[in-house]
Order: sequence, then structure tokens, then C-alpha cells
Amino acid sequence: MLRFVRPIQRLRPARFIRLNSTTVDPKISAIVDQISTLTLLETSTLVTELKSRLNIADISFPAAGAAPAAPAAPVEEEVKEEVEEKTIFSIKLESFDAKTKPKVIKEVKSLLGLSLVESKKFVESAPKVLKENVAKEDADKIKATLEGVGAKISLE
Repeated sequence: MLRFVRPIQRLRPARFIRLNSTTVDPKISAIVDQISTLTLLETSTLVTELKSRLNIADISFPAAGAAPAAPAAPVEEEVKEEVEEKTIFSIKLESFDAKTKPKVIKEVKSLLGLSLVESKKFVESAPKVLKENVAKEDADKIKATLEGVGAKISLE
């Protein structure tokens, strides 16, 4: 019994395939066209040259089924340094002295641009985050100001 097999469709070259409907910059399109004409040896040389000029480290992938290797010590040190050098903070009003409550309310009012009633409710609902994503210098200034009027502030 003979069966007729349908011929395999010929794949379109990569330069005709569009992943999305947005237009591509002609300069990028020209670079892609040039790269698509390279041989494997030329492509390998291009990748090596780009890695050296752009300081891109080689990425090694573990073999299938192999346990992941422990990271090297220098990488761990870099991560620790980044954690210690935190530059963005959230300012949290922890508590305040009952005697200095009006001063804290006024500072919160001026800091957040709230009405007097909203500021009073905000202060009375402590602990609460005053501001998020604040630079270190600004966070230190705000903390010093609020602690100066009797509030207890934490930077997270």
C-alpha cells in the first residue's frame, strides 16, 4: 500500500518573518541583513569580538541533570557590597511623643501636602510609611527633621 506524502513546505528566510507589527529602524534592519549573510565562522568571530568590546562575560550552562555549582567567592562579595550600599529608602513613622503630637502633625502636613485633618489621621495611625523610594540624603534630612520634633522614624 503506497501513501502519498505531502511535500514539506519551504521555510521562509528569517528576514521576511515579522514577530510584531511595529516598524523596525532601517539602520537595525540593515545590520540584521548583513549579519544574516555571515557564515558560521564569521558569526563566531563577530560574537567573540562583541564580547571583548562590550566586556560581556561568558555564561556557562550546567549539564542536564547536574546539580548547580556554588557561586564563586568574588561574586558573593559583590552582592554583599551592593546590599550594604542601599540608596533608596522608605520612611516609616513608628511612633511619636504625645506632647509633640501637634508639631509632628504640622511636619507631616508640610511633607506630604495633606490637609490638617488628613495629617492628624495619618499621624494617629502610626506606625505607617510616610514616603517610599526616597534617596538616602533626602531620607536622612526628613528623618532628622521629624525626630527633631519628637517622632520616632525608621528607614527601611
